[in-house]
Amino acid sequence: MSDSFVHLHLHTEYSLLDGAVKIADLMAKVNRCKMPAVAMTDHGNLYGAIDFYKQASKSGVKPIIGSEVYLAPGSMLEKKKVPGLPNAHHLTLLAKNAIGYENLVRLVSHAHLDGQYYKPRIDKEALDKFSEGIICLSGCINGEINYWIQQDQLDIAREKLREFVDIYGKDDFYLEMHDHGMDQQRQCNRQLLEFCGEFSLKPVAANDVHFLNRKDHEAHDVLICIGTGKMVLDENRMRYSPEVHFKTAREMRQLFKEVPVACDNTLEIAEKIDFNMVLDSTSSERYPEYEINTGSSRKDYFRDLCEQGLAERYGTEKAENDEELRDRLDYEIGIMERMGFVSYFLITWDFIKWAKDNKIPVGPGRGSAAGSLVAYVLGITDLDPLRYGLIFERFLNPERVSPPDVDVDFCQTRRPEVIEYVRQKYGEKCVSHIITFGTLGAKSVVRDVGRVMGLSYGEADRIAKMIPNELGINLASARKKNPELKEAIANEPATEQLWEYSTFLEGLTRGVGIHAAGIVIGDCELDVHVPLTRGNENEVVTQYAMKPLTDLGMLKMDFLGLKTLTVIQDAVDLINGNESGFNISKIPIDDAKTFELLNAGETCGVFQLESGGMVALCKQFGVNRIEDIIALIALYRPGPMELIPDFIDRKKGKKKVQYLHPLLEEVSRETHGILIYQEQVQKAANVLAGYSLGDADLLRRAMGKKDPEEMAKQRTIFVEGCKKFNEIPDKQANGIFDLLEKFAGYGFNKSHSAAYGLISYQTAYLKANYPVEFMAALLSNEINNTDKISVFVEECKSMGIRVLPPDVNKSFLKFSPEDSPGEDATSIRYGLAAIKNVGAAAMDLAINERVEGGAYDCVDDFARRQQSRSVNKKILESLTRAGAFDFSGEERARIFARVDSIISAASLAHKDRVSGQGSLFDEDTDYGSTANGSLDNSQVDYEPWSEDVILAAERELLGFYVTGHPLDSYRSLFSSDKYKRLSELQDLKEHKKYNFMGRIAGVEKMFTKKAGKPFAKLNFEEFTGQAEVMVWSEVFVKSTEVLQVGAVIELLAKVEIDSRSETKRLTAEKIRPISKPSENSVPKNIDKSQNSQVGSNSNYEALSKPSVLNVYFKRDVHKVSDLHMIRDILVAHPGSDSVALHFSSGEGSGVWIDAGSRYLVENSENLRSQLKGWLAE
Repeated sequence: MSDSFVHLHLHTEYSLLDGAVKIADLMAKVNRCKMPAVAMTDHGNLYGAIDFYKQASKSGVKPIIGSEVYLAPGSMLEKKKVPGLPNAHHLTLLAKNAIGYENLVRLVSHAHLDGQYYKPRIDKEALDKFSEGIICLSGCINGEINYWIQQDQLDIAREKLREFVDIYGKDDFYLEMHDHGMDQQRQCNRQLLEFCGEFSLKPVAANDVHFLNRKDHEAHDVLICIGTGKMVLDENRMRYSPEVHFKTAREMRQLFKEVPVACDNTLEIAEKIDFNMVLDSTSSERYPEYEINTGSSRKDYFRDLCEQGLAERYGTEKAENDEELRDRLDYEIGIMERMGFVSYFLITWDFIKWAKDNKIPVGPGRGSAAGSLVAYVLGITDLDPLRYGLIFERFLNPERVSPPDVDVDFCQTRRPEVIEYVRQKYGEKCVSHIITFGTLGAKSVVRDVGRVMGLSYGEADRIAKMIPNELGINLASARKKNPELKEAIANEPATEQLWEYSTFLEGLTRGVGIHAAGIVIGDCELDVHVPLTRGNENEVVTQYAMKPLTDLGMLKMDFLGLKTLTVIQDAVDLINGNESGFNISKIPIDDAKTFELLNAGETCGVFQLESGGMVALCKQFGVNRIEDIIALIALYRPGPMELIPDFIDRKKGKKKVQYLHPLLEEVSRETHGILIYQEQVQKAANVLAGYSLGDADLLRRAMGKKDPEEMAKQRTIFVEGCKKFNEIPDKQANGIFDLLEKFAGYGFNKSHSAAYGLISYQTAYLKANYPVEFMAALLSNEINNTDKISVFVEECKSMGIRVLPPDVNKSFLKFSPEDSPGEDATSIRYGLAAIKNVGAAAMDLAINERVEGGAYDCVDDFARRQQSRSVNKKILESLTRAGAFDFSGEERARIFARVDSIISAASLAHKDRVSGQGSLFDEDTDYGSTANGSLDNSQVDYEPWSEDVILAAERELLGFYVTGHPLDSYRSLFSSDKYKRLSELQDLKEHKKYNFMGRIAGVEKMFTKKAGKPFAKLNFEEFTGQAEVMVWSEVFVKSTEVLQVGAVIELLAKVEIDSRSETKRLTAEKIRPISKPSENSVPKNIDKSQNSQVGSNSNYEALSKPSVLNVYFKRDVHKVSDLHMIRDILVAHPGSDSVALHFSSGEGSGVWIDAGSRYLVENSENLRSQLKGWLAE
């Protein structure tokens, strides 16, 4: 027997936050140690099996796929503690052959899907059922046999041993021995050797490897602390022996020199392994077959569907006689049949058709699939590939066998319905979500290590902030790029230690998640091919990530949720509420109003075009056709952005368009001679050098990868083709090749850009032509994001659309258009579900009650008519503070003060209704308010709310100010171009300084830990949103007097990245107060001291100034309903003029009351005509 050794018990990084072995490093170590094979046995999972198998095979190492499974003490289905026993024992299983791998997959899946109890557990019944092809090792010190040996219960140990022998037989069951210098292990090893003689079994040596080198022990210990949430200095925590590293064959044989056969048996087991995994990403063998219920074949059925779709899309005559159409359709169908993807397209067609039949919005296309005519005629996409010059071979290349990739956008809220349909159609165990793995990234690992080392958050954060904010940056490159970081590592011992540990742990797998869109559909129950687990919401998830699933040849699709589709559908539904028959797919694609809106930069809410940079670009671009939008989306990316100035100059005729060859005009006329699409590179190779479009796609890919050897080969083919087909000289051909190579690096997938360009156009069209419906839909889809609501409400104001406050008598669940009395323009009413703390379910019940029982008279009536427990104190308080009961005329503060009594009375009324004693509380009784609806303040003890309190509540609950804005009198200043908007913050350049104007809504003053210097964190707000502003000590000292809540300031601030949220925030550079604009521009209100004065001529004259509208309420003539009508009319005419109400008793006496700032109006003829019944004294 050789003197080598094979590690059969080893934990890679996929033993999450426990194993620290990276697979690539492992293979290098195995080869250095000249070992013929190695096993991976991660804790209860097979997460890394495919990656392990591929890298081992590539390195010339025999891969042994296994798992250290968790064995329940009894039945795996009994989810309870067994007194005196651990929740699970450990057991090492190895796949001997293909059947063994399949059984191991099933066992691990079974444990995760059905046996989860602290850990994913299996039991001996499952082991027995799936035992074929598996080699079993008895496990580490936590194995079941070792457990009973340690308990000195040898008879039970023997009994358990016999059970394993009965399952696996003596040939495939080995007694596993470890030696890390622990007394318990030595005790177990002695007994295991006795059992070997007693039962004719073989021992096998293992080392429970958790890291590669002995020197890695401390860093691995830090990893364990991160995983267990402990500190390195904690005494009572889990620790591993430094011995659990990857020992050489010599070290292992020295360790087990008394039992050399235990090492020999590792080689025997490795010899037994006979497993070759079939990995073929081009195969469709594991795709499900689409079942046909008709008598025709699958291919005939597919062709018939395509022919029907062709006629529907283009008309029967064109579908039958257009040669270009017929040839393209036949060509695509032929390739799909030849490549074996007919079922794939039928499956895709089926679930998209189901979604559309069930009125679930589906996107027009995504990615390269939009280049397929078949996809278009089947309704998989909604973009005519011939109209937009899209290439099929960009999607499915006959020269390069690879599976098609159709990603589909669905309405975000109804996407789960489509997934559930697929699950029901193909079987629940045949459809699964896809796992993702998170890693310890550069910044996060520094913070994690710093935390468990006991460093303060500030210290670890200081180092993390020195790491540049670059995508994909690692610690090594960060150290090279930042001299300050390099110096800190060199001069600070704690930082050096932090850096050493972090560098070792960086990139290790940290945890699992679920792919946002990926779904796998199998030809049978998935656990035949793929191990499964469960997500946090109990959904079935593959244990293999996207790439390994592709390697296995599994059918995977992306079911993406796109909120914009929901917005479009909501807007269409609102439009059809007024004019039936509106269809978004039938809108003209050359609408002048749409292009005017884009060229004005009014793109807030327009898909893909609403960022600050896009707004500026739209204004310059001169959009006059949909192709311009498609180009915008393709150009506005890092790299191609440098082409934008040249593109605009050529588009506007400022620069002459020149082509290196006349044939290039055919390819790039649409984009003014600049190749911005990948398809243009393909087309150029096709027309200039005679490439097939499939070969041209291979050229495009080679250019993108910049492989020198492949590029040299392609250059030769290109130059020869140019000479052969178009007699282009070598020098000119080489110049064209260089041009194509340059643009190939920039090029964007036109199919994707065109599909998303269509969505952009649709949203712009809706905003330009149906602004109220569009903005209502936009607001409705941000009901959980008050920051976004604030931005969109401000946009509504700039569009001249009023957003009305919530009202339990007028609001629906979502934001909705509402006709205001006497006004041409429609307003938008705030949706009840968007109010914080109220919940959609309770409000849905309240709206249904209103529809069935009529409008609510007051808050008491509202509470009384709700179902028991559907409206609680929190909900009622939130509705009150948000102004949803303002229709009643009762002050918010007064309602708030009596919420408890309202709920108590409503509860009693509900109980009486249930018991049939309806008369106990009369329906007209109003608890806390008088019978005639007027307010008797003596009944309720309350403190009136100041305007600041009212506004703060509105901002908190609604996301914007309803009754006014603290900055209203500064609006003229804000409108100037001098200041940036907070809504643009995430689009502003990092480290640049900008001017802002706004109000300090909150100040948190603090002191630095070391020097005790003062600094502050501001909650800074303006009309478009809020932001956190850091005011460090130097600026703080200069600005102390200004830093007061309510202060209106001009802020010069630098844009920086917040290290915690990774979003942009502001750091103050300079702060100065802003004076209110001149009083001449501020409307005057009546003198509050004149309220409640009776019959005073002087007061009457004061209230009769031109800026005051006088309204008369006569008790003997008017009713409470008149007050409600007056209020609604006033609210519908906002302005700057005050309103005075005169209440008369009918006997000559009366009271003047100022209506207050909430009822400032525009004193217009229109308003006075609506109020004419109440204007006469």
